[in-house]
Amino acid sequence: MAATIHHTLSVLVENKAGVLARVSNLFARRGYNIYSLAVAPTDDPALSRITVVVDVAPELLEQVVKQLHKLINVIKISELDPADSVERELALITVQAAPAARHQIIELTEVFGGRIEDVGFDELTISVAESPERLDDLASLLAPYGILSMQRTGRVALPKLERTPPPGLRIAG
Repeated sequence: MAATIHHTLSVLVENKAGVLARVSNLFARRGYNIYSLAVAPTDDPALSRITVVVDVAPELLEQVVKQLHKLINVIKISELDPADSVERELALITVQAAPAARHQIIELTEVFGGRIEDVGFDELTISVAESPERLDDLASLLAPYGILSMQRTGRVALPKLERTPPPGLRIAG
């Protein structure tokens, strides 16, 4: 059996009560670990998008997708390859920030595109929306200062946009 790896599924569902519970119960009943789960309405208020990152062996992923398709409120399922999608998570991190180290922590936050959300006497709370790997990198760099608490939202993802112009398109210039 192949190694278990993370798979990101984008599941478009009807925006109705109980749909999220049915989707997450499907994974629980089969003993699959949900690594990350995020859900919110789409631009159409009748639909929601569930982004679920699941730990399953590749050969079991097909079974998971087939079972998801059987759920009545599921409209569309796409597996998102990290190389062909944009993935982001939001992290809130409270870090020990003595006055002597504060400037370095602020610079690190800026390098990662984050912001200072709250300031205490010896602590800073920062927010950063980045790829999961970049958030891991930031956490590693902040660890020596002392991370007091950290909360991550879970991954959200969409496919990358097409970059090849359609045939016959003329670009002015």
